[in-house]
Amino acid sequence: MQEENFQIDRRAAEGNAVAPQPGPASQEPEEQVNEAQLPQEELMRQYCIFRAGRERFCFSILDVEEIVEWPRLTGIPLAPPFLMGIFNLRGSIVPVVDIAITEGRRVDLAPRHVVVAGLKADETRDYLRIGIAADELIGTYSTLDPLMVDGAPIEVPHCCGLLPHEDRLALVLDLKKVTEAFPVPVI
Repeated sequence: MQEENFQIDRRAAEGNAVAPQPGPASQEPEEQVNEAQLPQEELMRQYCIFRAGRERFCFSILDVEEIVEWPRLTGIPLAPPFLMGIFNLRGSIVPVVDIAITEGRRVDLAPRHVVVAGLKADETRDYLRIGIAADELIGTYSTLDPLMVDGAPIEVPHCCGLLPHEDRLALVLDLKKVTEAFPVPVI
């Protein structure tokens, strides 16, 4: 059920993404006033919020491909401690990273979900899918408020800001920084 709601919210977020439209070179002042009064929903940002260990984390909903129930993982010999294993997601091998390893995740409680996020390809790398172990899926959250960038903890290098949510703060993850902080082998 949560996966269905997430897919619906993701489609809604993609529908809110508006590409800038080029305007004519000579616009009249009245048209400029109308453009300044754009609807607020175009500025809406959506996040997928989850808990890993004791902390709340979130990704932009556009970075998240899907959320799956905890799969059967295949361990990798001599892997770093943060790499929990890999699993097959419809023919694609996805490494699963435990970002809560620094917080001392309880050994007797296995994560319940995997948040699968995708990092777009550029000139230095191919498209990369990475799974983040999540203990609890909190849901999606839409906001017009900007992120609290100044309050981002320095000791969490993969965090790019803080998102106020239900009287708590969620660490906003930068997917590129996550792959730098937790380098996974290319599979």
